[in-house]
Amino acid sequence: MHRIITACLSLFLIGQLSAQDRLTGETFTTRSEILARNGMAATSQPLATQVALDILKAGGTAMDAAIAANAVLGLVEPASCGIGGDLFAIVWDAKEKKLIGFNGSGRAPKSLNIDYFLDRGIKYIPNLGPLPVSVPGAVDGWFALHERFGKLPMETLLKPAIDYGREGFPVSEVIAFEMESNYRGMEGLPGFAETYMPNGHTPRKGEVFKNPNLSNTYEKIAKEGRDTFYKGDIARTIDAYMKKHGGFLSYEDLASHTSNWVEPVSTNYRGYDIWELPPNGQGTAALQMLNILEGYDIASMGFGSTEYLHVLTEAKKLAYEDRAKFYADPEFNKIPLEELLSKEYAAERRALIDPQQAANSYPAGDMEIESGNTTYLTVADKDGNMVSLIQSIYSEFASGMVPDGLGFVLQNRGGMFNVQDRNHANALEPGKRPFHTIIPAFITKDGKPYVSFGLMGGSVQPQGHAQIVVNLVDFGMNLQEAGDAPRMRHSGSSQPTGSVMTNGGTLNLESGFEPKVFRELRKMGHRISFAVGIYGGYQAIGVDLENKVYSGASESRKDGQAAGY
Repeated sequence: MHRIITACLSLFLIGQLSAQDRLTGETFTTRSEILARNGMAATSQPLATQVALDILKAGGTAMDAAIAANAVLGLVEPASCGIGGDLFAIVWDAKEKKLIGFNGSGRAPKSLNIDYFLDRGIKYIPNLGPLPVSVPGAVDGWFALHERFGKLPMETLLKPAIDYGREGFPVSEVIAFEMESNYRGMEGLPGFAETYMPNGHTPRKGEVFKNPNLSNTYEKIAKEGRDTFYKGDIARTIDAYMKKHGGFLSYEDLASHTSNWVEPVSTNYRGYDIWELPPNGQGTAALQMLNILEGYDIASMGFGSTEYLHVLTEAKKLAYEDRAKFYADPEFNKIPLEELLSKEYAAERRALIDPQQAANSYPAGDMEIESGNTTYLTVADKDGNMVSLIQSIYSEFASGMVPDGLGFVLQNRGGMFNVQDRNHANALEPGKRPFHTIIPAFITKDGKPYVSFGLMGGSVQPQGHAQIVVNLVDFGMNLQEAGDAPRMRHSGSSQPTGSVMTNGGTLNLESGFEPKVFRELRKMGHRISFAVGIYGGYQAIGVDLENKVYSGASESRKDGQAAGY
């Protein structure tokens, strides 16, 4: 993996990186789109993709396949996802011919409030240990989605992951690198080394890794159902573990957990309807960015141009100021979504952009608000159902807390609460959902499905979603090229946790952009950096309704695979 990074940096130094030997002429595509008629799956790990296909071929629905793949990913990609985390989904129901949203995120412990942090002068909730742990919503999400959209029994769906956990699997390259790069500081946390460092280190590329404890947990869930996790043996184990190690998450918190069905929100971008889920997630920021960008002739600017990257970055800064102020749990706040997503508001925000100069700061919208690492996968089946699903434990290896004998790490999503200002929309309150970064997406055209897609990677997700849409719509890229094309990632925006942008942040540019563009952007006041490995992980499925053909894409930044039959 280190050699790959060195090679990428070398290519960057000599100039533009592109697949110039491709017969098709797509500049950035690393491989062809996958085409199939009966079903398609795209995940960040090939074993999970193959399990999804097996489920589809056995007569399972897109949702059945997605759950099976997600279970495998929780095993093979444990630094990014697992049943200790949360889940969101957007589902195209072919029978009802409509999109359905699902929020499977958990809430803060009822025994923890903001005073705990204010009294101790703690400005940000730490990433590691018991304090950032919130209720895991993924298992409840599996069962809720399965009840509505599934067909095969849960025992069938979880069996592949159970078998891989007991028999072992070879760890793939990117995942091995991410595990090795992110475990430090967690070795001493209870249960971590026993689960993820069985030989004194995290598993290396090609090393066969087993997690029999997770297999046992999956088997119990498959046989006894959802309640064993929230009201049974697993819940009692988590409760005892948290009490023993100074945590706040309790049996009561788990037993009272509920998910909910939500209406996706959308904006129309040049004739295409782009769909996201409403807060507590950050998907609205992608729609706000697109509304701002729609006022420019992006196609004439050209991909990778100074002009395009400037307005893209400034649109991101504007949208993220609103993200920092307004996005929070709607059960505790009345969020002005209609105003935030209006074209009129986008025009007001667009007028703040100086076409020649990068801004050091922007104001958030002046609207009232009333208080009151991730894995992405997508699957489509023979009946036309499609699911866009994202599932995460938040940062790599999350809290590092692994309950006794269960084989999975508890998420640290509670670290996204604001604990500096009790009047902030995202201020920590007992039983409140934290601001969430993970967001699935969907595109429809004329009321019909067009693309199911997502791009994992923390705060890069909305800006990544916007770039994918622009690549497809404005630059005419195909599904694979839209993901492989080099990306920008702006960092340093104001955050829902309380930090404020005052210096314009940093514009990170992936290899593949022209060096002269870097110089021109610097002259405009942008702080340029060339970080590697921070640009997200994209998967997508498109549908050609006329020919009844699916197309699949899985980008080259991950170990992933798109496959169909």
